[in-house]
Amino acid sequence: MTTEHIEVLVEEPSMEACLRGLLPRLIGGMATFEIYPSQCKTELLRNLPDRLRGYASWLPTTWRVVVIVDRDEEDCHRLKRRLEHMALQAGLTTRSTGAANWRMVNRIAIEELEAWFFGDMDAIRAAYHGVPKTLEKKHQFRDPDAIRGGTWEALERVLQQAGHFRGGLRKTEVARELGQRLDPARNRSHSFQVFCDAVLEAAS
Repeated sequence: MTTEHIEVLVEEPSMEACLRGLLPRLIGGMATFEIYPSQCKTELLRNLPDRLRGYASWLPTTWRVVVIVDRDEEDCHRLKRRLEHMALQAGLTTRSTGAANWRMVNRIAIEELEAWFFGDMDAIRAAYHGVPKTLEKKHQFRDPDAIRGGTWEALERVLQQAGHFRGGLRKTEVARELGQRLDPARNRSHSFQVFCDAVLEAAS
């Protein structure tokens, strides 16, 4: 089945800003897309059941839905089951069922969007001069998805130490800047790679 369009639901404007720079390069002209941000994760999850029931009532067979949320402090498997249950209740077949004609896929950024940025330190250094070339060799940054204490807080510290964002990290601005530079071929974040694989399958 050819996919013509992908609807992407995200929890906040910073993820939207990142994806608007990334998706055109990731899927090229394979499919069109639109991104719909909520203001926070709580709002997205609260409204998602109704949103999915709406999609189930009219979604063309050539369209697919992608939902992305941050794991934050939640159990990843429990969160995924919750998202899958919402889709099942709405009548939408998900990629996780193994069905060839799946309509939607749920993906989790572990633990936050900023882990995807730490997966591509070359992109960070290209956007923000002064970030050490050996940063990813330090123990706490070797696995982008396992950075403790909050990845956006860690990114803020790294950029402030390099002389940027002295007044505090502007998350949407950074996401917009780095979304244009993230390279899936070199990104070390496993959750980022899983997301890219799902989007490429959706667009194929």
